[in-house]
Amino acid sequence: MPITAGILYPGYSAEDDYPALERLLGGDIRLPLVHTVMREDAHRVDALLEVGSADVLADGARELLAHGVQAVIWACTSGSFVFGWEGARDQVEKLQAVTGLATSSTSFAFVHAVARLGLDRVAVAATYPSDVADRFADFLAHGGIEVTRLSSRGIVTAAEVGTLTREQVLDFAAANDDPTAQALLMPDTALHTVAWLDELEQRLGKPVLTANQVSAWEVLRLAGDSGPHEGLGTLFRRPGPDQG
Repeated sequence: MPITAGILYPGYSAEDDYPALERLLGGDIRLPLVHTVMREDAHRVDALLEVGSADVLADGARELLAHGVQAVIWACTSGSFVFGWEGARDQVEKLQAVTGLATSSTSFAFVHAVARLGLDRVAVAATYPSDVADRFADFLAHGGIEVTRLSSRGIVTAAEVGTLTREQVLDFAAANDDPTAQALLMPDTALHTVAWLDELEQRLGKPVLTANQVSAWEVLRLAGDSGPHEGLGTLFRRPGPDQG
C-alpha cells in the first residue's frame, strides 16, 4: 500500500536526509518535505520558540497538505522540546487541528522510539549549546527516560551543524557514549546521519537514534507503515506491533 508521510522541516541544513531515507526505504513510500520559515538560525531559546510557533507551523502544514500526505511530523527536536512537555503536546495538537491528520514532532518521536526498543537509559550527544541540551534531557526525563550522560557540542546554528562530516559525526557519537546507556541519542535534525546509521551502531555496539531517523520512523508509523526496513538502524529493523 503506498504511503505518503509529510515532513515539516525548519530552514535548510540536513533536509537531504529525507530523500536519502526515501531511497533506502524504497517501494511505495514517499516523504514530501516543506521548509518552514526560520527567521533566525540560532539554537537559542527565544529563537527556537519562534521557529516552533503555531503560525509558522500552520503555514507549512497547509502547504504540505497539497501533497496528499497521510500523516505529518514537525521535524525539529529543539523547536519542540523547548516548549516543555505540555507545550510540545499543545504544539502537536494545534498542528493536528490544521492538518486533520495524525501528527507528531521529533521530540515525541525520540520518546516513542526509545519505548519501542524497550529501553529506558540513554546517553545524549547533542550538537546544541548546553542550556538547550539540558532542556532535551528534561523532556526525556518527563517521558520516563534516564539520561546517563549528556554531552553538548555547543554549536549555535543549524547551518554549521549541517556541515559536520561523516568522520566528525562518528567520532562525536563514539566520544560521548556511556557504557551504562542502552542507546545513544543524537537529537538535531540539522545533523546529517541517515547515510551512516548502521555504521554508527556498529561503531558503538548499541542502538543509535538520530533526529531525522526517528522523525521518519514516527511519521511512517502514524501513516500505517509497520516495516521492517533494512539499512536504517535497529529502530527500522524492529517490526511494527502488528508483526510481533
